[in-house]
Amino acid sequence: MLTMLLCITGSAFAQKTREQLEKEKSENQSKIREIQNILKQTSSQKNVNLGQLKALNQQINTYKKQIDLLSDDLDLLDSELKVLEKRKQKLDSSLAKLKEEYGHMIYEASKRNAYFNQLVFLFSAGTFNQFVLRYKYLKQYTEARQGQAKEIEALQTKVVAERQRITAKKNQQKNVLNTRVTESTKLEGLKVKQNEVIQELSQKEVELRRQIAENKRATDLLEANIRRIAERERRERLERERREREEREARRKAERERIARENAEREKKGEAAIVVAPKEEEPIDVSGMSAEENTLASSFTASQSRLPWPVRGFVSGHFGQRPHAVLKGVMVDNLGVDIQTPAGELVKAVYDGVVLDVTEMPGMGNVVAIQHGNYMTIYAKMTGVIVRAGQKVKARENIGKVAPGGDGTSELQFQIWKNTSRLNPENWLMRR
Repeated sequence: MLTMLLCITGSAFAQKTREQLEKEKSENQSKIREIQNILKQTSSQKNVNLGQLKALNQQINTYKKQIDLLSDDLDLLDSELKVLEKRKQKLDSSLAKLKEEYGHMIYEASKRNAYFNQLVFLFSAGTFNQFVLRYKYLKQYTEARQGQAKEIEALQTKVVAERQRITAKKNQQKNVLNTRVTESTKLEGLKVKQNEVIQELSQKEVELRRQIAENKRATDLLEANIRRIAERERRERLERERREREEREARRKAERERIARENAEREKKGEAAIVVAPKEEEPIDVSGMSAEENTLASSFTASQSRLPWPVRGFVSGHFGQRPHAVLKGVMVDNLGVDIQTPAGELVKAVYDGVVLDVTEMPGMGNVVAIQHGNYMTIYAKMTGVIVRAGQKVKARENIGKVAPGGDGTSELQFQIWKNTSRLNPENWLMRR
C-alpha cells in the first residue's frame, strides 16, 4: 500500500511539473512571436538601427530560454519514461506469475480429470449435506480458474496499454529533441545577424553619439518637467495643510470664545462655570494628502510587482545607468524603462489615478503624468492622447498610442516616481 501511495504521489508531482513546464513553454513561445513582429518592423528600415539590435538581443534571450525549457522537457520525459518502464516491468512480472499459477492449476486439473469423474464425486456422497459441500467446492474451483483467466486477460490489456504509452513517450521525446535542434539552429542564425548589426552600427559612431546627445537633452527636459510637476504638487499639498491648520485653529478659537461668553452669562446668574476637559489633538497628515489620496497611495504601494504592463512588448532599455549597446566605455542613464512595441500600440494606465499633466516635448512626443497619491506614473513617446489634466482614470484604461520612432523603432518610455524620487519600474510591473 505504501509503495502504491508513493507511486501515485510521484505521478501527481510529475503531472504538476509537466503542466508548469508546458505553460512556461507556451508563454515563452508567445514572447518569441511578439518579438518577431517587432523585429519585422525594425528590420523593414533600409539602415540598421539600435532598435533592431535590441530586438535581436531580446529574441536571442527568448530562444535561449526556450532551448533551456526544451532541455528541461527532455529531462522530464526521461524521468516519465523510467516510471512507465518500471510500471511495465511490474505488470510483466505479475502477468508471468499469474500465468505460472494458472498453468499449474490447469496441469493439476488435467491430472485429476484422468481418474476423477465429477458426477461420480458428487453422487458418491453419503449424505445430502455432503453432496452440497462437494458441489460448492467444485463450483468455487471452477470460478477460481475463470477468475484467474480474466485477471490474466486484464493484465495483458494493461501491459499493451503501457507499451503504447512508452512508445508515445519515446516519440514525444524524439519530437522535443528535433525541436530543440531546430531552435538551436535558429539561435545560431540570430547570433550571426546580431554580429552583423553590431559591426554595421560600430561604423556609425558619430551618428550614435549624436543620438545619445539628443536623447540626453530630451531626458533632461523630461526630468525637469516631472520635477516641476512634483514641486507643484508639493506646494499644493503644503497649502492644503496650511489651510487645514488655520481652519482647525479658527474652530478652536471660536469654541473658546463661545465658552467664555457662556461662562460670563453664568457668572452673572451666579451659576458655576463650564469646565471643558481638554480634547485630544486630531492628527494632521504631514504629507498634506487627502484621505482619498492616502488610500490610493497605500493601495499603489501594495501593488508592487503586480502592476499590469502599459503596453505589450519587451524592456529594451533598463532603469538607471547602463553601458551603451554598441559604444564601449559609454554609459547611458534611463529615468525609467523603454518598452519596445509596434507603433500605434494602445497605451494603458497601470493603476487608478488622476491625470496631472499632458504635454508635448521635443524627443519625447506626448507625455502623460498620472498621480496615484504621492506616486506618479509617466508615459512618454506617445501620440493620440485621449485624456486631459484633472481627469480620473482607471487601471488598464486606454490613454493614447505609442508614437512611431524616427528610425522605425517604437518605444514607450515608462517611469514611476514617489514624490521626487524615481523608482525602477521593473520592480513594480508583473513578471513576464
